[in-house]
Amino acid sequence: MRKILIVDDELDVRDSVKCVLDLAGYEVLTADNATDALEQLGRTPMDLVITDIIMPKMNGVQAIQLIRKEFPRVRIVAISGGGNFGAAGYQPAAIATNAYLKSAEEAGAHVVLTKPFEVEDLLHAVETLLGVGHA
Repeated sequence: MRKILIVDDELDVRDSVKCVLDLAGYEVLTADNATDALEQLGRTPMDLVITDIIMPKMNGVQAIQLIRKEFPRVRIVAISGGGNFGAAGYQPAAIATNAYLKSAEEAGAHVVLTKPFEVEDLLHAVETLLGVGHA
């Protein structure tokens, strides 16, 4: 069974993605930050990591760089929905999200998805990267 680690500081996102991947037959572990995720990767080999970009402690781009360096066989999906841009209320979400995801690609993410994403898009990305299904 293929093992997938989901890294996101938002509980709802972690649980939703975990549920979808559990139903698809994957073994799924979760972490709410990149530091814990890297520790888990050191203890338990994973086939794929799905990581948010904007998180406390260590951001997803830094995590992707470390994963690519320390665990080069792990496939990576980066996800982001933008971020908080201060009290002024101005949130250029599309521009910011594209910039974050571009940074994730440059850091070594194999696939990037913008939140919210469709279940089919997530499953297609996972199947393609793991070489399973009809991808």
